[in-house]
Amino acid sequence: MPQFDRYKHRQVDIEFAAVEDFDGLPYPERNSLVMVTSGSIRGNLNGRPIAIEAPGVLCLAADDELDIVIKENVAAQSFSFHSDFLITVRLPEAKGYIPTGARIQVGRSFFETKPHTVRVPPITKQAFTQLFEWFFVMGMEVQAQSDALWACRVKKYFIQIMGLLEDLNRSRGHSPVDAVLEYIHTHYSQKIAAEDLTNCAHLNRVTLNKQFQDRCGTTAIGYLLAHRLIVAGNMLTHTDMSLNEIARATGFEYDTYFIKQFTAKRGMSPSAYRSATRKFAAEQ
Repeated sequence: MPQFDRYKHRQVDIEFAAVEDFDGLPYPERNSLVMVTSGSIRGNLNGRPIAIEAPGVLCLAADDELDIVIKENVAAQSFSFHSDFLITVRLPEAKGYIPTGARIQVGRSFFETKPHTVRVPPITKQAFTQLFEWFFVMGMEVQAQSDALWACRVKKYFIQIMGLLEDLNRSRGHSPVDAVLEYIHTHYSQKIAAEDLTNCAHLNRVTLNKQFQDRCGTTAIGYLLAHRLIVAGNMLTHTDMSLNEIARATGFEYDTYFIKQFTAKRGMSPSAYRSATRKFAAEQ
């Protein structure tokens, strides 16, 4: 059932199931993100065979056809949401108008009704640990509604989860650079030193940076900073979280350092970026 926001007295079209038995999936008019934490499932999705062994992730669109044939000791949780949940927060200057163009785009491709859309993103055990941590806390936010910004934090975790799934889906290689990319995409919200990246790649700093420069056009630390700013930009546009909360969620120890780096790289302050991107989205 949709959640009733007891702070803002509105309906929020999301639901978190701590125990997902797959019998009702997909839910009417809602997309679903399912985390399979143990066991396995086999069946058919939109007429094609599907098999997921834990740890695994399943993305379902509302009009998908899912037929589970075998469930073996499976344990799973699900987060379901109406597409309206992805609409950006209301603009104060728009007097209650919700811009139809301002929607969270991260992870959208996993729920599109197109041929060959990826519904079971490839993940690693290392990445799943972080994914499930974000997923678990997101579920707690749905159920607890700890303060007036609970829905914003749900969107924050959704952006982080779907962003990591996108990154994993793009990077499927096994080179030292691929290993570091996965490490960055999985751990960017934590403190990361250059030594952590060289240890991950089993290379010295000079060699790692040369390989990163050849492939990504920047150093490993430069890529880490750029990735953090991309995630922060999504949070600025699509949530009302404070700059301090966004800084901590994206691996910046202090909001002052976050503001300095964001302004230097984006050419405007985080607050100015938030205002500008929301106005731009509203005009689309």
